[in-house]
Amino acid sequence: MNKFVSVILGGTLALSLVACGGNATSSSSTESASPATSTAESSSTAETQYEEGKYELLFNMPCPDTEPYFRAYSAWAENVNKRTHGEVKIELYTSSQLGVEEDIIEQIRAGANVGQSTDTARLANYVPEIGVLNCPYFLEDADEINKFIQTDMAKGWVDQLATDFGIRPLAMNFVYGKRHFMTNDKVIKTPADLNGMLMRTPGAPVWVESISALGATPTALARSEIYSAVQTKVIDGLDELYISYYSEQLYEVLNTVNETGDILLVNIPVVSSQWFNSLPEEYQAIVEEEAVAAGKMASDEIANVEEPRIREELKAKGITIVPPEEIDIEAFKAAGDKAYEALGLVEVRAEAYKQLGKTE
Repeated sequence: MNKFVSVILGGTLALSLVACGGNATSSSSTESASPATSTAESSSTAETQYEEGKYELLFNMPCPDTEPYFRAYSAWAENVNKRTHGEVKIELYTSSQLGVEEDIIEQIRAGANVGQSTDTARLANYVPEIGVLNCPYFLEDADEINKFIQTDMAKGWVDQLATDFGIRPLAMNFVYGKRHFMTNDKVIKTPADLNGMLMRTPGAPVWVESISALGATPTALARSEIYSAVQTKVIDGLDELYISYYSEQLYEVLNTVNETGDILLVNIPVVSSQWFNSLPEEYQAIVEEEAVAAGKMASDEIANVEEPRIREELKAKGITIVPPEEIDIEAFKAAGDKAYEALGLVEVRAEAYKQLGKTE
């Protein structure tokens, strides 16, 4: 959906107040003021007239309105609107109502006033190196993510996306959690157990190579097709987050969660560089500050509240959960190296770890 917002210049209304004061004389009972003994002071105040919705943004996200991401993005939109006196208005569209991510990102590049919650695998279509964040077992948790995004490497990716491709990332700290293989009556303990299994994946090369490296056969499908594809045996399962598996009721058709924790998913809200640069600098800072705050809010809720709750509810429903202690995680990590090789990201990972102070 292309919807552009007309930008109307606001004005200011000057109000002048004049205050008069004088000195009294005591030569007679009559008080008089003369120009010599009085001062006339004038002051003016400018009252800024704010224009509601002057800078409008239509923001698309894949999650439904029941997930922490929606609550976090709602807080972002509300706080930005409040701090900009209503001039920046962000409208949220859940469950990809505006369209698929790839199409929205192209609209962003064209300068449309739309935004998208996306992942680094899709952004790697423009800056391949950023795809390392979406590769198997790259980083362990939100703490490592928050340290890494302060490195020169991560900041360079943001600048390159904004300058060369017109895509302006607002925050890189939306940690959605670790992905696991969800199957039906199939326990996965080693990469060999995935041999021949058709696993749903998004179509971006980073996703495809990562799932392939871990031992499965990647099958690209739209999210809306997953449930029926499992029912009709088009796919045998998928690599997914607990929160999405639960909210989309995939436990009804996939009864086993194998906690491989293979990919720590980081989402990034992006907007058009053209739209972002049209904002006053003060508003640019507000939009970014509130996006970072929303990222922390979502990440904390998912890790500390939602995932533990969902895990217990799934166990109560009879879902089989294979914990990491029963899985050969080291074998999966070794298998995941093939994704870095196939994508040409071996040296990128090495440099990232160097800047992070992390050993491979």
